[in-house]
Amino acid sequence: MKNIAKKNKRFRFFKFSLKLIGILLFCFIVYFVWDIRMPTPPINERFSLEQYERIEVAPNHFVVGNCWLKKNDYGIWEMYIEGEPYERGLIYGVLAKELMEKQEVHFVNQINEIIPNRFTLFFLKMFVAWFNRDINQYVPEENLTEIYGVSQSFSDKYNYIAPKYYRILNYHAAHDIGHALKDLSLVGCTSFSVNNNLSADSSLLIARNFDFYMGDEFAEDKLILFVKPSEGYGFSSYSWAGLTGVVSGMNEKGLTVTLNASKSEIPTGAKDPISLLAREILQYAANINEAIAIAEKRSVFVSESLLIGSAKDNKTVVIEKSPEKMDVYDANEELVVCANHYQSSVFLNDSANVLNIKNSDSKYRFDRLNELLDKNYPIDVNKAVEILREKKGVDNQFIGYGNPKSINQLIAHHSIVFKPKQGLFWISTPPYQLGNFVGYDLEAVLKGKTNSYVDSLTIASDDFLKSNDYKKYELFKIIKQRIQKYILLDIPFSLNEEQEQQFIQTNPKSYITYMTLGEYYEKLGNSKKAISYYQTSLNHSVASKDEEDIIKKKIETCQKQINKNGK
Repeated sequence: MKNIAKKNKRFRFFKFSLKLIGILLFCFIVYFVWDIRMPTPPINERFSLEQYERIEVAPNHFVVGNCWLKKNDYGIWEMYIEGEPYERGLIYGVLAKELMEKQEVHFVNQINEIIPNRFTLFFLKMFVAWFNRDINQYVPEENLTEIYGVSQSFSDKYNYIAPKYYRILNYHAAHDIGHALKDLSLVGCTSFSVNNNLSADSSLLIARNFDFYMGDEFAEDKLILFVKPSEGYGFSSYSWAGLTGVVSGMNEKGLTVTLNASKSEIPTGAKDPISLLAREILQYAANINEAIAIAEKRSVFVSESLLIGSAKDNKTVVIEKSPEKMDVYDANEELVVCANHYQSSVFLNDSANVLNIKNSDSKYRFDRLNELLDKNYPIDVNKAVEILREKKGVDNQFIGYGNPKSINQLIAHHSIVFKPKQGLFWISTPPYQLGNFVGYDLEAVLKGKTNSYVDSLTIASDDFLKSNDYKKYELFKIIKQRIQKYILLDIPFSLNEEQEQQFIQTNPKSYITYMTLGEYYEKLGNSKKAISYYQTSLNHSVASKDEEDIIKKKIETCQKQINKNGK
C-alpha cells in the first residue's frame, strides 16, 4: 500500500509539474508575442492601396500613373517608381505583386531546404522574431514607411510565419542572413575600381560580381529598379522584387554603392540591415564625405565593406563597417580591389579579419583579381566584363567549375559595371554573369526619355554558353543538388557505378565533385568509399583552409565508423 501511495504521489507531482510547465510556457508565449509586436510606421493617409489601378498596356508591361513595370528582351524586369515614401511603396507593391509572391515562395522553399527539420525551423523562427524585435528602431522612418507600403501587396500565404509588414522588413536582412551563413557559400562577392591611367578612357570604372545564392529559382526574376524619390537623388538599383534596399546601385550624381560581406562575429541584436544603409547612402549622398557621414550614424549587425565610387570626387573608397567600429580604406590610388576581407588600418590586424584572410577564399580571389587586372590594363567595359566572367584560378590554373576561389563562381545573382561620370551602367543577364550585359543611361530613364536599356551599349554573351563544358556543368549542378537533397532531406536518390563516373566527368577537376560523392557514400554508410572520395577531393584545389578542415574531420568521422563497425 505504501508503494502504491508513493506512486500516486509521484504521479500527482508529475501532473502538477506538467501543468506548471504548461502555464509557464503559455505565459512566456503571451509575453513573447506581446514583446515583439511591430508598430505601424506613420503613413500619409492621403494614399491608399485602392486608389492605384494597374493597367496592362502590353504583354509583361504594366503602368500605374507615371510609374511602370516591364520585362525587357533579355528577361530582366525593369521598374520605375516616383513620389513620397508610402506612395512609392504602395505603387511598387501594386506593380510587382506577382513577382514579390514568387520571390517569397522561392525564399521560403530555400530556407526549408537548408533547414529541413520542423522543430529547428520553429526555433529559428522564434529566435529571429526575438532577435529582430526592435529592428524598426534602427531603420530610418522613410524606409519603414516605404516598406509598409510595399507589404500591403504581399501574399497572405505566409502569415503563419509573421504578419506581412514584419516579414518583408526581415527579408530586407536577407543579404545579412546569407552573410551570416557564409560557410554555406551564400555570399562571396568580388569588386574593383580603376581610374586615370588604368582606365581605357581615363575615367572612373567600377565592376562587381554579386555572388549571393538562394537557389536557381530565386535568381530567375531579376529587377532593375529606377527611383525618383520626393526627397534626395534619383537612383537605380539591381536586385529582386520586394527589396527596397540596395546591393548594387548608382545615383544621378554618379555615386555608386556595392556591398561585399566580411567576416563577422556572432551578432547580439538586430540593427539597420546593410542593404538599407546602402539605400540611404545612394539616395542622400552626392560625394564620398556625405556617404561616410551617413554610414557613421547607422548601426549594423554584420561586418560589411561598402565600395563607394564617386564621379564628383573622381575616386573610389571602401567603407569598412562592423557592429562595433568603422574605418575607411582610401588608397588614393588608381586601383581599388575588394573581396571579403578588410584592408583599412583599424581592421587590418583584427583577429577575425586575420583569420578570415588565412582561412577563407577571399585573399585568393583578391590576388587573382589583381593578376587579371595587371594583364589587361587599361581596362574598358568589355575587359571588365571578361574579368568578371573569369573562371580559372591564379596563374590561369584550371581549378574546376564553380570553385569559390574563382572570380566567376557560376552562382552570381548578378554582375554590374558602372561608368559614374557618364551616368552609364551595364547589368548582366542570365545565366549568372554569362548572358548579355545590357547598358542603361540613368539620366535618360529618370527624365522619361527612355524606359529601357540602350541597345547600342549591349555586350555579347560569353562563348562559354555554347561549349560542352557549360552543358556538363549544368548537368553537374542538377546531380549535385539531387545528392544534397538526399543527404539533407532524405529524398530518395541513387547512383549506379556508370552514373557515378558520368557525374565525375561533368566536373572532373573540381574538389566539390569528390567531396559531394564522399558525402553521398557517408550517408549510405559506406565509410571506406566515402574516405576515398574525401581524400581525392583534398588532392584538388579546395576553396579554403576552413573547407579543408571540414573534409579532414569528415574523414576522421568515417574512420571512427570503420573502427566501430568495420565498414
